[in-house]
Amino acid sequence: MSSYVEDRDTLTELADMVKTAKDEVVLGHEIKFDQLTLHITRDGLADVVRFLRDDPRAGFVNLVDICAVDWPARPERFDVVYHFLSPVQNLRIRLKLTTDERTPVPSLTRLFPAADWYEREAYDLYGVIFSEHPDLRRILTDYGFDGHPLRKDFPLTGFVEVRYDDEAKRVVYEPVKLAQQFRDFDFLSPWEGTDYVLPGDEKAENKS
Repeated sequence: MSSYVEDRDTLTELADMVKTAKDEVVLGHEIKFDQLTLHITRDGLADVVRFLRDDPRAGFVNLVDICAVDWPARPERFDVVYHFLSPVQNLRIRLKLTTDERTPVPSLTRLFPAADWYEREAYDLYGVIFSEHPDLRRILTDYGFDGHPLRKDFPLTGFVEVRYDDEAKRVVYEPVKLAQQFRDFDFLSPWEGTDYVLPGDEKAENKS
């Protein structure tokens, strides 16, 4: 119990330190699951990250991950989430900001080269745009892919399907076709609506 309190006190002190140094860009903070999350402005991202990396009281020199979360009902539908590790302090911190489909987020590639692929992944799968990124291309889907597959309004079937054409002797892209024969569903379970005895039913009858 005391260790939990000490960890929480350490995270609270870290949050207060960052808010004091960068009060104009830190919107708030929360501590959940023994991890600190700072909510920051979009334009203040690079400033906060530079402070966390360079200040000896922080020492967050490892960029662990960048990811996005889609909330389609919000005007700024995307949360962009950054995870950092401080080996010296043995602490983790999470930064969170919001954006929409058109408003770019500052790239961190100049501060952390490892941000390159993470940002490309968020762009590919969610459509989050990162300004001043040196090579913002798709990284997981094909270059001609239509849309961003991890958006919650993206159709589960996608827009195109890929197959090998024996006549053309190459891979071809075609619009998705959901051809399905008409079927009647009675919505009964396999144990209902039958006029015959299913294997095992006789055991239940004997017990009753």
